[in-house]
Amino acid sequence: MTYKIIGDSCLDLTEEMKRDSRFQMVPLTLQVGSAQVVDDETFDQKDFLRRVKESVTGPKSACPSPDEYMKSYEGDADHVYVVTLSGKLSGSYNSAELGKNLFEEEHPGEKKIYVFNSRSASVGETLIGMKVQECEEAGMSFEEVVAATEKYISSMNTFFVLETLETLRKNGRLTNLKAFIANTLNIKPVMGSTEEGSICQLGQARGMNKALDKMIQDVIAKTKNC
Repeated sequence: MTYKIIGDSCLDLTEEMKRDSRFQMVPLTLQVGSAQVVDDETFDQKDFLRRVKESVTGPKSACPSPDEYMKSYEGDADHVYVVTLSGKLSGSYNSAELGKNLFEEEHPGEKKIYVFNSRSASVGETLIGMKVQECEEAGMSFEEVVAATEKYISSMNTFFVLETLETLRKNGRLTNLKAFIANTLNIKPVMGSTEEGSICQLGQARGMNKALDKMIQDVIAKTKNC
């Protein structure tokens, strides 16, 4: 049996994964002001961050359409696994699910497809893709791979530190006054994810080094046999 792992473009592929034809990306579209940027191999992160900094409004994203996902399911793979951004943060999961339903209506019984709600983002999605690959290479059945990976997702925690609050301010999620005070005092929020995949604030610290130290302590507290 052959397999394929598909991710939206928030999945951070390693260089090895990029060379592996079993991994495929379906890009999100990012909008900054009037400019639209496709998050694919042409994406220029430096230019994007410059646009975000210069824009008076915060960036927005649009998830891949069900049709784009549906097309990505085509090919020779018997087992197709999809890893998306947290369903609490993006419509990518629902879009991938709808694409799956449409594909199965048109191609009944042709292949097995499963969509994983990462309940995370970025490297969280990468780790899930690697888990799927590990299970497939171990010779597990499709159902066993799904069960093992869902169990793995349930055990995951996501932690990160925000370098700046400007995007939150521009998106209206933080008042100008709070953002001004936080930036003036060099306060860096320590963030994490809930079990459902929403973002929550775990704490804060003055300065990046102290914030990273706080994040490490949170990681240690949540990790068994750390």
